[in-house]
Amino acid sequence: MINPDILVIGGSAGGILTATTSRRMYPDKKVVMVRKNKSVMVPCGIPYIFGTLDDTAKNRIPDEMVKNAGVELIIDEVLNIDKENKVARLKGGEEIKFDKLVLATGSLPIVPKFINGYDLENVFPIIKDEEYLGDILNRLKEMKDVVVIGGGFIGVEFAEQLKINGKNVTLIEVADKVLWQAFDDEYADIAQQEMINNGINLKVGTKVKAILGDGKVEEVELENGEKIKADAVILGMGVVPNTDLAKQLGLKLNEKGAIVVDEYMRTSERDIFAVGDCAEKRCFFTNKNVPILLASTAAMEAKVAATNLYGIKFVRENRGTISAFSTKVFNKTLAAAGLTERRAKEEGFDYVIGKFVTMDKHPGSLPNTNKIELKLMFSKTSGVLIGAQVVGGESVGEMINILSLAIQKGLTANELNTFQVATHPLLTSSPIAYPINAASLDALTKINSK
Repeated sequence: MINPDILVIGGSAGGILTATTSRRMYPDKKVVMVRKNKSVMVPCGIPYIFGTLDDTAKNRIPDEMVKNAGVELIIDEVLNIDKENKVARLKGGEEIKFDKLVLATGSLPIVPKFINGYDLENVFPIIKDEEYLGDILNRLKEMKDVVVIGGGFIGVEFAEQLKINGKNVTLIEVADKVLWQAFDDEYADIAQQEMINNGINLKVGTKVKAILGDGKVEEVELENGEKIKADAVILGMGVVPNTDLAKQLGLKLNEKGAIVVDEYMRTSERDIFAVGDCAEKRCFFTNKNVPILLASTAAMEAKVAATNLYGIKFVRENRGTISAFSTKVFNKTLAAAGLTERRAKEEGFDYVIGKFVTMDKHPGSLPNTNKIELKLMFSKTSGVLIGAQVVGGESVGEMINILSLAIQKGLTANELNTFQVATHPLLTSSPIAYPINAASLDALTKINSK
């Protein structure tokens, strides 16, 4: 019998940070982390295994981070948990008696069983297992025509990387735009055009009728009757919470099957917490359930849970998911945080938009300079920032983090217009045209003219 104070089940972003943070916050407590997989993949790095990295080993999260923190790592599978006696039983026969339990069991890929042919050979859901992903990588080396189903971040990034790797790539998305949940149309259009310019065959606003083949995939048939040649199909249709253990424990789940948690990541059972993709997400603005399953969100939740395992000693509750995203599509980096205009209209927000276009270095004649297009959305009455979208070079990946923090802290157009920035010709936009300041001023003039 192993007797830790804290048992963490799951070894990806949420599990790792819960385990390591709880060791730092409670150095007198013994922490054990159990995970099923021998190695852990960087979740958001998985598409890059199939292009830029061309190797699963280059996408591992090293175990040293866990072990150096003093966390005991066990590679095994938890089969069941006796919640009354606080005992977890492992597949290998070992038992673990705990005081506090954190579920970080992650998510599973959506497999479209409603599509005929979903189970043909060479139809690949994306499972976060190195051996499985390595097998896909090896199989794809001999293939030329690949169809990606799903135009969210997973699908778009897989399509880009497979194209970089020399494949003929078709991406199919049922909605009218790729990335439509994260971006408004004008930004989704930029991503789509970048994909088309780089040779991806894009099919939006259309459904897959069937996946065809004799034992293994040969074609994908669309609802309009068109058939697309396919040696392989990548299923990038999203994920669902992995909550089998939560169901067994009798934890309260929401309508999407995620574990219901409070502001401190506590579940409906005393001494059981949940973080990451398996846990419920609530919108920062509306408190409605939103399926935003991101490693960065899991990291925040893990820190909230870990610091408050033994009473609310460190008051930092999870006030909701900001929905902060970033991605790179060939030569364009796109990022967003907060509400889109589409969501703001649906929820009845009264807002104003501030926009600005500039270059990410000054002067713009410097080499490797990129155009930045920024769109900020503010509450019309209070002037508080509620949404941001930006496209440009790689610098926008960190710019959106500034804007995410601004949303969390309720900063206004006036405050962002006058916030002080560090600028340098080789690193940033000009101080007289810094995009966050300038877009905020554009919005402020509209607020003041009402």
